[in-house]
Amino acid sequence: MEKMRTEEDFLGKVSVPAEALYGIYTVRTVRNLSFSGRLLGAYPTYIRSLALVKKAAAEANYEAGVVDERIYEAIEAACNQIISGEYEDQFPVDILCGGGGTGINMNMNEVIANVSNEQLGGKRGVYDLVHPVDHVSASQSSTDVCHTAMRMTIIELWKKLDGALNKLVCSLDQKAVEFMPIRTIARTCFQDATTITMGNQFSGYSAVIERRRKEIDRAADRLNMINLGATVVGTGISAPEAYRKVVVDKLREVTGSFDLRLRDNLFDAAQNFDDLAEVSSRLALLASTLSKIAHDFRMLSSGPEAGFAELQLPAVQPGSSFFPGKINPVVPETMIHCCFQMIGFDRTVQAAYEHGELNLNVWEGLAAWNIYESMRMCSEAVDHFVSDCVNGITVNEERCKQYAESTIPFVLELKVKEGYSTVSNMLKEAGKKGISIKELVQQGGE
Repeated sequence: MEKMRTEEDFLGKVSVPAEALYGIYTVRTVRNLSFSGRLLGAYPTYIRSLALVKKAAAEANYEAGVVDERIYEAIEAACNQIISGEYEDQFPVDILCGGGGTGINMNMNEVIANVSNEQLGGKRGVYDLVHPVDHVSASQSSTDVCHTAMRMTIIELWKKLDGALNKLVCSLDQKAVEFMPIRTIARTCFQDATTITMGNQFSGYSAVIERRRKEIDRAADRLNMINLGATVVGTGISAPEAYRKVVVDKLREVTGSFDLRLRDNLFDAAQNFDDLAEVSSRLALLASTLSKIAHDFRMLSSGPEAGFAELQLPAVQPGSSFFPGKINPVVPETMIHCCFQMIGFDRTVQAAYEHGELNLNVWEGLAAWNIYESMRMCSEAVDHFVSDCVNGITVNEERCKQYAESTIPFVLELKVKEGYSTVSNMLKEAGKKGISIKELVQQGGE
């Protein structure tokens, strides 16, 4: 049997695994609030962000005289170890646990406290030297700590997705140049329309992805506005003024790459996470855009004999267990699956935002997680979309030429020369004679 130790709080005693760096609050959270199977330890970017916040807070607390040098240095060293990737298995709380982030914050506090205590010669689960709340969480609340770390996490995850979208734009741009000489037909209402080039069509795909990318980037930049030092509902209660004056600056220093700034209204920050909701809504619009492009690829590559057959997508695997030799557009379909899920994530975020009550929106962690997953999934899906589909797309030039020289484009060219009414009469005459308008023109009919 696993060896256990006993820890106690005002509710009573709890057995904790003897080797665990977490403590009683974490065990209670795991027992009472787990349901999703998604553990905090599986989100290293969020863990790192939390540890960076704790490190900055410890430095600010030391400067404000809240903790002494020995405790500060022990906490800083523990945070550095977590930031470097150690102890990820010590974060077993459900990342979707309720309680406004307290379980997550306390899991981090307990791990830092136990690592710090051991560095000072103490024992795990004995907090005489460094206490999870009195020292590690001094001048803080779960509200401002998690609020800040969530936004730092999303900014970091956005960097990866932004890189994937840049690759997609570059690939689409290359295809636009490559396909610019290839004439084909445009379609409106699924009916034949005017002549365009396949390069024209791909240039439109590139432009819309670049526009979506820039809009998300602007929304993500606003997440640099944080409320660290505001504690629970924005009053800053329990945080000394000397701490509050420097903590955001300290965090900016320890991160080295964030343009973090204090929110103008800290009460607003506790009540409303419209900044997260905006990022999520822009991700959903990106999803709709990617889905549209992927749907176009499916239609334009349909066939090979009975469909549009204008595009040829790379064959990455057999498409059917029933039809021999059948190749399906599985990569665009995977992209569409991801997009559907992203749209669902956004609906959850908007619901969480709508249900914030009074002075604190306790659903913020749920909203942030849905954004994490949306960005993570999209990054992976777009990478595959680029490498396994877009980069290898070719054009069936013969089929495109056939479409470009079909009746409707001919009629449009004729309208420019003869006028709408004249061409309408010519179409009527051709219909009466049972011939095509091309044949009528060749016969010299009017």
